[in-house]
Amino acid sequence: MKIVLPGGTGQVGTVLERALTAAGHEVVVLTRRPARPGQVRWDGRTAGPWTAEIDGCDAVVNLAGRSVSCRYTPANLREMMDSRVESTRVVGEAIAAAARPPGVWLQMSTATVYAHRFDAPNDERDGLIGGAEPGVPDYWSFSVDIAKAWEREQERARTPHTRKVALRSAMVMSPDRGGVFDVLLRLTRLGLGGPVAGGAQYVSWIHDRDFVRAVRFLIDREDIAGPVNLAAPGPLPQRSLMRALRAAWGTSVGLPATGWMAGIGAFALRSDTELLLKSRRVVPGRLLEAGFSFDHPQWPRAAEDLVQRVRARPAAARPARSARGIGG
Repeated sequence: MKIVLPGGTGQVGTVLERALTAAGHEVVVLTRRPARPGQVRWDGRTAGPWTAEIDGCDAVVNLAGRSVSCRYTPANLREMMDSRVESTRVVGEAIAAAARPPGVWLQMSTATVYAHRFDAPNDERDGLIGGAEPGVPDYWSFSVDIAKAWEREQERARTPHTRKVALRSAMVMSPDRGGVFDVLLRLTRLGLGGPVAGGAQYVSWIHDRDFVRAVRFLIDREDIAGPVNLAAPGPLPQRSLMRALRAAWGTSVGLPATGWMAGIGAFALRSDTELLLKSRRVVPGRLLEAGFSFDHPQWPRAAEDLVQRVRARPAAARPARSARGIGG
């Protein structure tokens, strides 16, 4: 198959391109800064020569959008919104104009569309869409607005010959540098991987290899369209997630952090506390109903696998461990 990945140079795109290429597929990455064969220039906003890559391809997996790992300033929030909506719009226009449109368009979305809650999990059928929860910062609703606008842009695209799926993805955990697992492991090695603000908030996640398998599953399943949660069936409280990661790495020290300490840490990391404090309790209802089987459904075993893969890196690229068992 020929698969086009708009915005495929980020962490998730790198994971997906690597796996699809290894499986023998032709993968074309659309990027603002092409640096090697297989990458084609686009700006994420306007049509251009890149549209020829979509005409005649088998599948499009649009991953484009500004990273959410940033300070939630008005300018950054606007760029997060615009980069997602505009790239989705122009991909839809390219598919609509194609003489041979792809059979399926998988559009990245986010599990953040669901409400901050502790009482019950969110699936596609009964999950609560966020934006109006009491007792949370007002600006958290903007992340939900972004997610809804992102999906709405795909829905309104006139692509009658192309099946459309919105990937409501949880955090993709991979051993690659720069991803969310890399950050969590770094905190763990420093002895800072304890509960944040009590740690009761749920974390939804998906192992990188299950993410790839789910994407391939959805490409093949012609009967599935609309929103699909890409999340492991075992979301868990943040304190439990970090406890299991400490056990997998082999350290017992995990200093807790209060809410205000999390704010300082997020500022230092040029990120936002919503990523740490929002309770994302999301489960993959439609995937399970369709018969998808997760290789890594529960976090402790997934964490062990990811840690083993980190340790299998060449020594120069591997995190060091101190004599006290806490990485530095």
